[in-house]
Amino acid sequence: MIIPKNIEELANLVSTDGKRVYFFTAGWCPDCSFIKPKMPEIEAENPEFEFVEVDRDEYMDLAVEWEIMGIPSFVVIENGKETARLVNKLRKTKEEVNAFLATAK
Repeated sequence: MIIPKNIEELANLVSTDGKRVYFFTAGWCPDCSFIKPKMPEIEAENPEFEFVEVDRDEYMDLAVEWEIMGIPSFVVIENGKETARLVNKLRKTKEEVNAFLATAK
């Protein structure tokens, strides 16, 4: 999981070719804490994606621009363009995230 150090690094990732899943989270979010321990397994089961963790509070301007109002949320960007999103405030299971990613492949 990539954790960008600043907005410039995050912007560079978004604009660089590749297939990435942006995992929007926050330290205070109980539903984020529920899915976060499963993220290494989700990454291992979806090797065609590179995963990027985005702290929604740290990058609030980006969250607003991308309309990330609920967390945890997942946005797939391929070669600089959004191709899929699972954005809502509901708790997500590993199975739900993997099913979403299967549709984004």
